[in-house]
Amino acid sequence: MLMQASSLPLKPFRRGKVRDVYEVDADRLLLVATDRVSAFDVVMDETIPRKGAVLTQITAWWLRQLEDKVKHHMLSANTAEIVREVPQLREHEQELEGRAMLCRRTTVFPVECVVRGYLSGSAWKEYRERGTLAGEALGKGLRESDRLDPPIFSPATKADEGHDENITVDRMRTLIGDSWAGELERLSREIYEAGRAIAARRGIIIADTKFEFGRARSTGGQGVEKVILVDEVLTPDSSRFWPADSYEPGHGQPSFDKQPLRDYLDAEKRAGRWDGNYPPPRLPKDVIEATSERYLDIFRRLTGHSLDPNGSH
Repeated sequence: MLMQASSLPLKPFRRGKVRDVYEVDADRLLLVATDRVSAFDVVMDETIPRKGAVLTQITAWWLRQLEDKVKHHMLSANTAEIVREVPQLREHEQELEGRAMLCRRTTVFPVECVVRGYLSGSAWKEYRERGTLAGEALGKGLRESDRLDPPIFSPATKADEGHDENITVDRMRTLIGDSWAGELERLSREIYEAGRAIAARRGIIIADTKFEFGRARSTGGQGVEKVILVDEVLTPDSSRFWPADSYEPGHGQPSFDKQPLRDYLDAEKRAGRWDGNYPPPRLPKDVIEATSERYLDIFRRLTGHSLDPNGSH
């Protein structure tokens, strides 16, 4: 069942480019990953089959792998369990199958924590033009897709609409304080390295990724606040995944994400048929199908399982 947008009997909390978030109660939120897709910060009019379930279930899989490294916000990504916990969703169980996550509520830090293990995307563009990343100088002579050792921590401001903006670590410290900034960088690096090692065993390079964190008090509201990993984790929307067996620095790499969509939109821009703003061009059926298959493929490669038709695995 395709979902462009959800409409549930819960109080809406926020709507992002891809996720609809609802309040369950004072302590819990429901995250619903729709099948919306965005590229170049524009949300397409068409949906990508099974994308929402892939994003939710791949995040759930990663959180289970990383539980010994970091506390996280997931309470359940099992739709039947969620409906038992939130009975008012019973009439919506089928449409939510696989795409809903019941989460602990946190105070989210207003930054995205980007870790770059390879020079690609917007980082490569800035380096090529100015020799910098987020205004800070990098070494000379780097090529596109070169491995960065150690990986670079490169925070960004968050934007539900429009462009995220790379910022310096100093700017991040100003925004959230030295102590929190240091903890977020430490955790981001540790999670990235753990994820990179797991993916490498499956023939996948995680070129870069972004994490989001919140802070929450221990159960019952007592004690000091702890950092909690929130939102999506190491998904094809938040990360750049490359096949290790064809990796070759010096140019762009094939990736397990919405690259067919980006390639189509790039061609439309070069042809002068799209100016990069809303409304986007209509997506041909073959682009939609190719993009859906990329999401399903990376799910299979990482988890070792196919995504069932009902959105679980």
